[in-house]
Amino acid sequence: MTSQTVHHRLMDFRERYLRSYWMTKVTRFAAILLWNILHFLVTIWYWVNDVYYTLESYLITCGFFKKYRYLDPSKVKYLAIVIESEEAYQISEVIELLHWVTAIGVKHVCLYDMEGVLKESQETIIDECNARPRKAVETDEAVLKPSQLILEFISVSDGKEGVVKAANLLFSKYKDGNGDKTKFTEPIIDEALQLVGCSGPEPDLLLIYGPARCHLGFPPWRLSYTEIVHMGNLKSKKYGSLIKAIYRFTTVRQNYGT
Repeated sequence: MTSQTVHHRLMDFRERYLRSYWMTKVTRFAAILLWNILHFLVTIWYWVNDVYYTLESYLITCGFFKKYRYLDPSKVKYLAIVIESEEAYQISEVIELLHWVTAIGVKHVCLYDMEGVLKESQETIIDECNARPRKAVETDEAVLKPSQLILEFISVSDGKEGVVKAANLLFSKYKDGNGDKTKFTEPIIDEALQLVGCSGPEPDLLLIYGPARCHLGFPPWRLSYTEIVHMGNLKSKKYGSLIKAIYRFTTVRQNYGT
């Protein structure tokens, strides 16, 4: 192999290497540029959505939309509010939200967070909202004022304890079944939960405040026909959005199966 051939091969290798190097550079630059463009477009989309919903909420609050003036809160017989546990520490925000609910006209509310933060602060919340706990109302309805808010506080521990108590009750009741396999139907389980005091009313509407779009462990046996709406973070709550969520529920036709 002559020196001239070696030189040509080295030149070819160098050209291929430089071509591959620049192709890699261009591809990487194009990918980064495309990612930044997509990120910019998504950011703009969310910003436009936030502006739209903020403006809509403001207009609803000011009464510019006539349909929201004729809200019938009596259709929401029981409202559940699920708050993510970290946001549940914002007690002032929770109290303000409950004041809005009272102003709308909803009387029965269940407050839930997984870790029981709201249960620990229930005395403060009840005093600030001039409310009554549901258990106290059940024992003495005469002390309830016509416009007074009735509050229930639960956490994920209530659901776990309810399942354990109901399971122990069913075990003690059917353990001597003469070898027959008992089918635990929904009515039997509901009866057991009711006997151990963990059934509770089923909410008509459940509002979720927090980043997660799920009920965060709210007792599932109380959600048979419940409408669930995600409301965003608690700190960015809006009175108009609350009115809109309740109004949309009151206008939805619900078909119950047999």
